[in-house]
Amino acid sequence: MTDTWNPDAPGVLRLPSGRLVRGRPLARPLPEGPTPDLGLYLLGHAPPSVPWEGRWVRWPDFRLPADPESLSRELTAALERAADERVEFACLGGRGRTGTALSCLAVLDGVPPQEAVAYVRENYSPHAVETRRQERFVAGFGSAV
Repeated sequence: MTDTWNPDAPGVLRLPSGRLVRGRPLARPLPEGPTPDLGLYLLGHAPPSVPWEGRWVRWPDFRLPADPESLSRELTAALERAADERVEFACLGGRGRTGTALSCLAVLDGVPPQEAVAYVRENYSPHAVETRRQERFVAGFGSAV
């Protein structure tokens, strides 16, 4: 068991269960502080290698995940691990794909699907979830889990 994220650190989202996860853009340097135990990388190409456990969900920029079932499995596992490990979510800009994944994670943690995007925008970034298709994906994600 490791310490979880500092709740006041940039990019850290507190879920309704109290679990903390971090979202970040891969286009910027790694934030100061502890490193993740698990990173879930949401990219259209294989992510760069990292010195911690990294998982990849194929997800082209401004689009939806190539395999939604794979995303659901990865999010479920990440949510479980976030109980006592540092878990981060990242895409190139840290907004669209990361915000969409965090919104789906919030649904898994009990936020109603129609409120999840607003929850993430309020508690992570006002720019999270960039397209209407991503918003609809989150709304539909609730019915698929």
